[in-house]
Amino acid sequence: MSVLRDLRPAALEMAPMVSAVLALSAGVLLLVSGATPSDPERFQWLAAILPLWVIELSHFLSSILGLVLVLLSFGLRRRLDAAWGAAVGVLVISALLALLKGFNWEETATLAVACLLILPVHAAFPRKAQLSRMEITPGWLASAGACVTGAAILGWWQFHHADYSDTLWWKVIGDADANRSLRAWAGAAILLLAVGVWRMVATPATPPVVGDHDPDFERVRAILASAEDVDPPANLALMGDKRFLFSASGKSFLMFGVRGRSWIALGPPVGLREERMELLWRFRELADAHAARPGLYAIGPDLLPDVVELGFAIQKTGESATVPLEQFSLSGRRREVLRRNWRKAGETGASFEVLNHDQVLAQMDELRRVSDVWLSHHAGGDKKFSMGGFEERYVAEFPCGVVRVDGAIAAFATIWTTNDRSAFSMDLMRYADEAPKNVMDYLFVELLHWGKEQGYQAFEFGMAPLAGLEDRPLAPIMSRVGNLLFERGEELYNFRGVRRYKDKYDPVWQPRYMAAPKKWTIPILMADVGLMSSGGVSGLTKRPRRDDERQPNQPVPAAA
Repeated sequence: MSVLRDLRPAALEMAPMVSAVLALSAGVLLLVSGATPSDPERFQWLAAILPLWVIELSHFLSSILGLVLVLLSFGLRRRLDAAWGAAVGVLVISALLALLKGFNWEETATLAVACLLILPVHAAFPRKAQLSRMEITPGWLASAGACVTGAAILGWWQFHHADYSDTLWWKVIGDADANRSLRAWAGAAILLLAVGVWRMVATPATPPVVGDHDPDFERVRAILASAEDVDPPANLALMGDKRFLFSASGKSFLMFGVRGRSWIALGPPVGLREERMELLWRFRELADAHAARPGLYAIGPDLLPDVVELGFAIQKTGESATVPLEQFSLSGRRREVLRRNWRKAGETGASFEVLNHDQVLAQMDELRRVSDVWLSHHAGGDKKFSMGGFEERYVAEFPCGVVRVDGAIAAFATIWTTNDRSAFSMDLMRYADEAPKNVMDYLFVELLHWGKEQGYQAFEFGMAPLAGLEDRPLAPIMSRVGNLLFERGEELYNFRGVRRYKDKYDPVWQPRYMAAPKKWTIPILMADVGLMSSGGVSGLTKRPRRDDERQPNQPVPAAA
């Protein structure tokens, strides 16, 4: 018994694939049986004790149920609970019909064995979904169509090479057995056509973009306020430019963006950890149903087991910096430069405060002025998708840390908070021309002190793109290309400068990944992330960079 208990996890892991193969095999068996001649002796014996209409109906329904089993096999592969229940029921009915259509006891025994093998592994199908919501892809329909067509060709060959070889085909159709086979095949073909038409009109549509006037936006706020293990970047859900998949309980969501055929989820699902896998599967299936390229962007190491379960390929895209606040201090030789920059900014009259919601609204015009000045020195304008932009409604969602000089706001950073205070981060970081030199060092130090006073455990400093990629002979080609860009691509972006600047705070570096079903699609998805974050190709060239007006020694903001 202990051996069986030890083998149970492995059996449940294999059960979806094995069950799918059994259902597919049973479905093909029924389609072939319906398209081929019956045994004459058994048929005559059965016709003597049963009405002919019962035999004809059983024969017709068996082929229909054969196609149903072929379609259910895809649901079994996706671990759908409803597919398991339907497959068990269809196998039981089909086993009984096999006796009624021609006393095919071998067929009945085969179907019964398949049912008995599937029946004990219900626990391997945890995904709750209605069969009417099972996303049927073009590939599924093509596979089912191949089964129906193959059964029809086999039936034609059987009748052509039986006693009908010297008989004209229109006379063969008049034969009861051939007629029965044609009706069974036509019924399966019509059902397949109906399923195909249903898919065209009933496949779940792409979820719409949820904006601040949408009722679902309040659901997003509520989930963020109660989520488990939420990361600060999850607050990008409040930008109003995302699409959402909500869990059945309404306590979790996954946000994603769409550009062309690319569907890119931003970060892990937010809400309950136990609902995370279900949302990831739904996202992949929905993208698959729309012939789209699904991708998961900016995911951390804790999500990798689930990503592997999805069958996704993984590529490291950079590293994220996290500063443990309990250990942060300005004392010591390592902090000498940072301490000096912070002190000098204070000596020039800089002061720091955190504005609440009402205060942010009251100071919105001043914040807008600083933002416009900052944008005039940077190419591309405001960002979207993986970075926040200056929209008054969005900015007012969060506390805002501001640096004042002579009473006027000279720099600010919007603050992403989390409900469990495990970490916080900043989003928009902008300063005006009159801000003191190294104002961002001053702002960051003050933010770290504020977070520590508020009881936060860590400060997330954001991404260093392409950092930490290996350049070894056996490393993946994308890692080697990324490392080359990191080392020599300073003209494109200040990759090494961003990493060096954040290193001043002695952060803990953690890898960030991009995941997709096919490795070769990851560069395409990464390019689409950049375009979505920049507002398209036009956004990349919206404003020319004017480096001559930028203040010296200011850090480049974190990139998407």
